[in-house]
Amino acid sequence: MRIVSYFFLLVIVLFGMTFATLNSESVTINYYFGQCTLPLSLLLVLVFAFGCLIGLAVGFWLLLKAKLFNYRLRQKLNLAEKEIENLRAIPLQDKV
Repeated sequence: MRIVSYFFLLVIVLFGMTFATLNSESVTINYYFGQCTLPLSLLLVLVFAFGCLIGLAVGFWLLLKAKLFNYRLRQKLNLAEKEIENLRAIPLQDKV
């Protein structure tokens, strides 16, 4: 199994190297405070990595929100179960 994963890692590295050599032209990036010149392949890798980080941050936020909602629901469930248990323990009183 390790050999297969090493093979896939090698394929990805070779793909990255050929991508970098095919896209080695420099591009100028203009932003509000200045400009910068980078190779196109590096720019694409940086933008992809930045997008992955934003996606991970949003996914983590949604996971945290769901966990908090689940925790609150469990608290309400425990409270309701305790209340039902207490109501069952109270003896019934007949009015005469």
